[in-house]
Amino acid sequence: MGIILLYYKYVDIADLELIAKWQKKLCKSLELTGRIILAQEGINGTVGGSQEATDAYIAAMEAHPLFGGIDFKTAPGDNNYFPRMRIVVKNEIVNLGLDTQKVKAVDGGIHLTPEQAHELMNNSPEDLVILDARNNYESRIGTFKGSLTPDIENFRDFPEYVDKNLETFKDKKVLMHCTGGIRCERASTYLKQKGVAQEVYQIEGGIHRYVEKFPEGHFRGSNYVFDARIAQKINDDILSHCDLCKIPCDHYTNCVNARCNKQFLACPACITTYQECCGKECFDLVQAGKTVIRKKPLRPHLHA
Repeated sequence: MGIILLYYKYVDIADLELIAKWQKKLCKSLELTGRIILAQEGINGTVGGSQEATDAYIAAMEAHPLFGGIDFKTAPGDNNYFPRMRIVVKNEIVNLGLDTQKVKAVDGGIHLTPEQAHELMNNSPEDLVILDARNNYESRIGTFKGSLTPDIENFRDFPEYVDKNLETFKDKKVLMHCTGGIRCERASTYLKQKGVAQEVYQIEGGIHRYVEKFPEGHFRGSNYVFDARIAQKINDDILSHCDLCKIPCDHYTNCVNARCNKQFLACPACITTYQECCGKECFDLVQAGKTVIRKKPLRPHLHA
């Protein structure tokens, strides 16, 4: 078993083609696979390979004038978790749907270390609002106690949520959090630009770094992660339920009907009963041989 690296850095990249070619050559030489997104605003990647290869990749990135100082997060896995290496150039490294020249990470909320964020939540001032910047399927299985959890399915819907709830943040200290920190960088900028909050903070390294320090802290449940694990169990709290029988459950799986492939919560009994289908409709299609059965294991996808 090797290592999966998850990382990002907001940094101005003038020559995207040059960096893309360099990344392609570097990853090929180290036999790394995964996905890397490049934009003028920075880089966002998930790559997998052997311990030696990922160590060499980190060293190469650290030596590059643009990419030193990256906080590389790790997960168990290797290049077998990805079918190939994909390097793509986009307008944003995470799709917020906003002009990167008008909503910049450099203008984001104040970074608090996990220790500082923990102390703030311990004190729990009356004017504190904790805001989850993730999607609903992520916060469903785990979030911070008392956190607002927007009912959004895509990060690009987050600005609309903010616009509709400005009164909630008026004169408040807002502590924002996401999986690894990348989404809060620009999302916090957007909230700051509204000029309603007293102050906007973000947790440095996101939930990932916080739960390393405080596994029994203010975050409860499981942390949705963007690799083969799908969810990382942090503590014994279960915040959600099986979509089929409604008993407490926080285990995500994907429907075996490849034409559906819905990600849903299912307990072991229902996984067995419905043979990994998300419900009776897909179960009947699979049993009748009227659909395509998913055979390949799900691959990790890019963190955000």
